Amino acid sequence: MTAPQDQPTAGAPRARRLRSSVASLVLVGFMAGLVYFFWPTSLGGCSTLTIVSGHSMEPTYFTGDLVWSRCGEAAVGDVVVYTPPGVDGARVIHRITGGDGVDGWVIQGDNNTFIDPWTPDAALVVGIARAHIPHLGSAVYAIANPYIWLSLLLIAAAIYLWPRTPDAVPDAVPDELVGTALAPSRPAEPVRALL
Repeated sequence: MTAPQDQPTAGAPRARRLRSSVASLVLVGFMAGLVYFFWPTSLGGCSTLTIVSGHSMEPTYFTGDLVWSRCGEAAVGDVVVYTPPGVDGARVIHRITGGDGVDGWVIQGDNNTFIDPWTPDAALVVGIARAHIPHLGSAVYAIANPYIWLSLLLIAAAIYLWPRTPDAVPDAVPDELVGTALAPSRPAEPVRALL
C-alpha cells in the first residue's frame, strides 16, 4: 500500500505546465527587452556602442572605454555621440555645452579648452550616453582586429599540426597490478531476456 504523500496529486501536471509556461514567458520577455534596449541604430534600433579613442573626454571617459548610448531628446549637459557633417563614418562623443537641436548644438570634450568645429543638429546626434564599461572597448577592438584573428588561427593550426611523439608503452606491469585492472569488483548480473 502506498502512503498518501506518495500518490500523485491531480493538479501536478497542470502546475508543472503552468510553471513551464510562466518561465517561457519570462524568458521571452527578457529577450525582447534585450533586443529593444540593445538593437543597434545601424539596423533601425535605438542603441549605439562607441569605443572611446583619445583624451578629450577625460576624466569622464578614457581611451578604451565602451559607451552605450540611446536615442532621445538631447539637452545641454548631456554627453552625446554624433556624426560630424562631411566626415564619413566618424563618430564623436562629447558633451553639449549650449545651442539647441534645431540650429545646432555647441559641443566640447570635457578635457578640451576649445569647442568642436561642428554644430550638429538633432538629426546628427546618434545617441545620448547612458552607461559605460571601462576598458571593455579595448578588448572588443582586439577581438575585432583581423590581425588578432589571423594570429589565433595560425597558433591553432600550429598546435593541431605539430608532430606528436608516440605514447610511451610500459615495459612491464608490476606483479601486484596484474589482472586488477580487468577483474570486475563484483560479478556481473545475468542478462534477462524479455519475452
